[in-house]
Amino acid sequence: MVKVLHFADLHLGVENYGRPDPATGLHTRLLDFLRSFDELVEYALKEAADLVLFAGDAYKSRNPNPTHQREFARRIQRLASANIPVFLLIGNHDIQSTLGRADTLDIFATLEVPNVTVGRVPATHRISTRSGPVQIVALPWIVRSHLLSREEYKNRPLSEIEELTLSKLETILNTELAKLDPDLPTILAVHGAVQGATYGSERSVMLGQEVVLPLSLLRNPAFDYVALGHIHRHQELDQNPPIVYSGSLDRIDFGEEKEAKGFVVAEVEKGKALFKFVELTSTRRFVTIGAQADGADPMAQVQEAIAACDVKDAIVRLIIHTTAAKNPLLRDNEIHSLLSEAFKVATIVRDVKRTSRLRLGSDQSVEQMTPLEVLERYFQVRQLDKERTDKLLEYARQVMSSDVYKGKD
Repeated sequence: MVKVLHFADLHLGVENYGRPDPATGLHTRLLDFLRSFDELVEYALKEAADLVLFAGDAYKSRNPNPTHQREFARRIQRLASANIPVFLLIGNHDIQSTLGRADTLDIFATLEVPNVTVGRVPATHRISTRSGPVQIVALPWIVRSHLLSREEYKNRPLSEIEELTLSKLETILNTELAKLDPDLPTILAVHGAVQGATYGSERSVMLGQEVVLPLSLLRNPAFDYVALGHIHRHQELDQNPPIVYSGSLDRIDFGEEKEAKGFVVAEVEKGKALFKFVELTSTRRFVTIGAQADGADPMAQVQEAIAACDVKDAIVRLIIHTTAAKNPLLRDNEIHSLLSEAFKVATIVRDVKRTSRLRLGSDQSVEQMTPLEVLERYFQVRQLDKERTDKLLEYARQVMSSDVYKGKD
């Protein structure tokens, strides 16, 4: 049995909702992500992981700055120097769009760092661990132009390009399957979107831009465990074999507010795999507070809503639902004082309910007017001549008197 620590989507370089840290000179959000990474490393060392498998997206940018690279390399080195093999798969934030350009993780392969293997192209890697050898079939982020020639793209509709891409991927996987040692535990490592997955903040599937892999492509008895990266929400897509997104290590934004963050520990042997999700305790919390402030004392209502939430060291957004009459009674300085324990106040939104709507140059509100009266007033505001107005109103009367407009068959 090989104990595999599977994580993904580190995204070093995310700097929203933070500030420079005066003690270190680093951005506070970078420190958040590094703290989560450190917790993972400590777990791997303490629990004697046999293998650490990273399923892609080390950085926010394809061109990370040297500081981010240094901090990532430091932690990988800690694992590798403790005789824990590390497998690094290339994700969409790691890969360059142009063939031949270095990816963000290429430096580890170039320097031949001991105990570190980079999955840059689809291939099978045999890795020795303390508990015996394991095979990893790598399927990094797919760039269509890396698989298809211009002639294959030429004048083809998107559906055909998608079908051709998936056909080539299937051929690639079948080629790798033929190379496998049938007696060794086998892991398929994939960075990409898989049909049936529930998306979190990193919803980036856009028509024509992303290959969506069918679950059937991964559901192969030759694989004992399928380690996925790219989607930030931890989830299991299938059980035989386990097809698992580890999720991201830390929260990117409020879209991930309710998601647990952490990594997966899988015990893999030939023919089966068991796994558990390990939730990190060090991740930065995001907290949304909704306050109904339309009573006799709207500030007291805001205070009550904030007191009901744990804002200490959290990134907070406050949404205040109030009225035009009560809005002036809300005092910004007091609100910020009530949120002083928060790590960061991302935004304070005042959702002001209006009691009346736009008037079209009349003493009568829109709510009190018939549809024809609203239309006539609109034509007057637009300064249409009387002849054209009368004709358009006549057409409108005909439409409004028709059975279709009234909802009749």
